[in-house]
Amino acid sequence: MTTNVPDSLIPYDEIVQEALRAVVGRVLGTVAATQALPGGHHFYITFKTHAPGVDIPQRLIERFPDEMTIVLQHRFWDLKVDDEKFSVGLSFNQVPAMLNIPFSAITGFHDPAVNFELRFQAQEGDVEPEQHDEAENDGPSAKPTDDGSNVVSVDFKRKK
Repeated sequence: MTTNVPDSLIPYDEIVQEALRAVVGRVLGTVAATQALPGGHHFYITFKTHAPGVDIPQRLIERFPDEMTIVLQHRFWDLKVDDEKFSVGLSFNQVPAMLNIPFSAITGFHDPAVNFELRFQAQEGDVEPEQHDEAENDGPSAKPTDDGSNVVSVDFKRKK
């Protein structure tokens, strides 16, 4: 015997995704206050390059037409964070660039120093991301582990 779960009139999945993106904002806000990463922490931040509000150089959009991963580790500057977005200066192939990224565009956040990871659902209508080259905005970094520790992944698919 199966029971059908009624559709919720409260958008729980959207509320949780928004709350988890706020975690990213809080972490980046802490780093922005000092403009330095504590200890061995560093971040891989993946975002949709065509999401509303994303402002990055055209050459990066051409190279990463769907999704891009940036690394905040050794060389970044002018990190600024507000409730909706963050901006940061990074260098790509020795060419400096300012990136403005709304938290709603972020699809992944990973701190390999402590193996902490958040994954976010793509917005409705988004297609699966294409494979892309690794970001070239930083030097060597630690390799992420695949053991799943400290990974938070929220999946709200309903059984029908």
